[in-house]
Amino acid sequence: MTQETRRRRADAQRNVEALVEAARAVFDTSGVDAPAKEITDLAGVGVGTLYRHFPQRSDLVKAVVRTGIDAVADAGPELSAAHPPARALSLWIDRFVDLLETKRGLASALHSGDPAFEGLPGYFMERLGPTLTALLDAAAADGAIRGGVLGAEDLLYAIALLCRPVPGREQGHGRQLVGVLVDGLRYGAG
Repeated sequence: MTQETRRRRADAQRNVEALVEAARAVFDTSGVDAPAKEITDLAGVGVGTLYRHFPQRSDLVKAVVRTGIDAVADAGPELSAAHPPARALSLWIDRFVDLLETKRGLASALHSGDPAFEGLPGYFMERLGPTLTALLDAAAADGAIRGGVLGAEDLLYAIALLCRPVPGREQGHGRQLVGVLVDGLRYGAG
């Protein structure tokens, strides 16, 4: 492989990363139906570059969701290393709630029936399940929460359901509900 080829590949990878980061920011503020130009302007690339890497809108949405899931999953071990088990679990749940609450329109896009999103629920569980299991086990072993009340899969789905938008309620309502759920895990522990 020539140096020119490596440089082109590195440039292409930087463009992909810039597009995903820009899309994440735009989706957070304008929703998943925001104009492509808004995303490319923020990424500092042309519209052709967007469509070369992400031919369909669903490809970009999927990339944003996957990077968000990866970031939350990867945070688990870091939080465990830096905090006591109960605090690590709480901080991780906060990050998971952030992922769920800030992605305007992503839930409806993901549940639209578009075959492009078929693999995401499995990816979601594959990446987040083991991380949450480790955090729950550590917190239970430390006596901070009751063990065996909810498995990781049930807790992930419960949190996701609690974070769904409720008509007439402000964003952040789900975070309050999740707080009550987490308090329930603590009740009677230790």
